[in-house]
Amino acid sequence: MLLLALDTATPAVTVALHDGEAVIASSSQVDARRHGELLLPAVDRVLAEAGVTLDAVTGIVTGTGPGPYTGLRVGLMTADTFGLALGVPVHGLCTLDGLAYAADVEKGPFVVATDARRKEVYWATYADSRTRLTDPAVDRPADIAERVAGLPAVGAGAMLYPDTFPVVHEPEHVSAAALASLAAERLAAGEELPAPRPLYLRRPDAQVPKNYKVVTPK
Repeated sequence: MLLLALDTATPAVTVALHDGEAVIASSSQVDARRHGELLLPAVDRVLAEAGVTLDAVTGIVTGTGPGPYTGLRVGLMTADTFGLALGVPVHGLCTLDGLAYAADVEKGPFVVATDARRKEVYWATYADSRTRLTDPAVDRPADIAERVAGLPAVGAGAMLYPDTFPVVHEPEHVSAAALASLAAERLAAGEELPAPRPLYLRRPDAQVPKNYKVVTPK
């Protein structure tokens, strides 16, 4: 097994290689505006660090969000392209699950929250680092304050709203190393991983106007 994992659902552009036993190389850079520019060089860097070529990869793992449309699709399309070119399976994992897996929380339950912009967070609650209790959702922190009251939190979204999430643990952003480790663990246990389908949770900002004026000649 040689899994190539990547995620662009958050400001982190993160890539890792996992050989079925451990992460053998990884790279993470935080830049919310340069996912497309940074991802492929990061893949090249991780492959070089591990001393392998892309054709040695036996499977792709990609974070499926939730996340903003533009950033999230960079990772998903790259993963699909690699899968098609190499003829290997492409697996999807919820980005929040990767954060939960790496969470510095001694025991659950806890909540994971990432920044959804528009003064909202993407979030879900967890019984422990491997068990999600609720489906991913997008909400204003004040609207979920009662539901998450008393729970420790993980993620950059939680750090932005201390009134709702007063106790926040690391990590701030997801790492492909955590996604790769979680995927390898589940595959070794014989689990079937989800398809790489994006969790947008809301419509993109850019939309075709409903009543635009036609200016071309008939």
